[in-house]
Amino acid sequence: MKQAVIEQAHSANRNGDRNESQTVLRACEVIKAFRQTGEELQLAEVMERTGLPKTTTFRLLRTLIHGGLIERAGAGIYRNSFGPIAAQQFRVGFATQGNTEFAREVNRGLEVVAAREHVRLITLNNRYSAREAMRNAELLIRDRVDLVLEFQTYDRVAPAIAAKFLAAKTPVIAIEVPHPGATYFGADNYKAGLIGGKALGRWARENWGGHVDQLVLMGLPIAGSLLELRLSGMVDGLRSELPQIVNTPLIRLDGRGSFDQVLDELRKYLRRRRPRRTLVCAVNDICALASLRAFEEAGALEQCAVMGQNALRMARDELRRPGTRLIGSVAYFPERYGEELIPLAINILSKKPTPPAVFVKHQLLTPRNVNLIYPLDTVEMGREGSGTAVDGTIPDTGI
Repeated sequence: MKQAVIEQAHSANRNGDRNESQTVLRACEVIKAFRQTGEELQLAEVMERTGLPKTTTFRLLRTLIHGGLIERAGAGIYRNSFGPIAAQQFRVGFATQGNTEFAREVNRGLEVVAAREHVRLITLNNRYSAREAMRNAELLIRDRVDLVLEFQTYDRVAPAIAAKFLAAKTPVIAIEVPHPGATYFGADNYKAGLIGGKALGRWARENWGGHVDQLVLMGLPIAGSLLELRLSGMVDGLRSELPQIVNTPLIRLDGRGSFDQVLDELRKYLRRRRPRRTLVCAVNDICALASLRAFEEAGALEQCAVMGQNALRMARDELRRPGTRLIGSVAYFPERYGEELIPLAINILSKKPTPPAVFVKHQLLTPRNVNLIYPLDTVEMGREGSGTAVDGTIPDTGI
């Protein structure tokens, strides 16, 4: 009888220890939410970083205040007074698209945030090549990374790459181009297209009285059906502003390749057809800038109006050019991708609930607002010098 009582007491103690351990672990998560010495957070911010319920978070903060580990900085504001606790260092593989301006902006943002969040970023370059992307997938699997950020353009190899990571049980975040089974991060392509199409339609109505002779769509078929949604959105946006455009001749051209390759495709087209009032819906800024150059060479710049996508630096420079026929470009803000991608990766690896797709913010840039959205461009232009977009050489296509 006495032995039974002792065993029951030991069992109760073990259960108590298990419960106390969970409490301690949760308290550690609260402490680790403060990433810098003296950082001040509101209750809601601590909840967001830990994923804990409001009541639990509040109770743990109050306990940590009594224990001298956290300070109350104000009403509902808490301060870490002793320095951050390094969390487990995750190893995240990053297969970057290649040497495109868009990819370089994504890379820089990722590196900064990864260092801040104590994430080890292992970067390989897909070099805008399907074969290289496949090879890099194998290298990252061999390196046993915890998660992969896959940024490659070719829709046709996405299933094969995804299958490799699935077999290795490595979670994947696919940037811009969907991969089966991966969390998608990137553009809301139809919405971005719709924004650009409506703006282009409004310009044509205000400047040409809505009279358009032809519509040119510069696509990127290698990226698959999702990127095609940009063009679908642009056409729908145009038609919402100019219903009569449904009867306007529509020409589709392939925007694959470098700036010079896209330019050559447009030169051939303009040699076959006399330039007339033309609206150009470009899948990216490289196609948009090549369109401007082609019409300029043909002496028909005033016969075109172009809408771009991505709002890359050279497109922003072109928007500042007096009398430009680049009506606008829809911004994707790749320089901000790291601020969302690294926390998303950490949440996936920490087994926290995450959405199947995360869409980035889009905003229309025009000659009127480009300096408001990107004021630092003008500072850099003064320091480094900058040629106009139409006169420059652009070595890559981007996404």
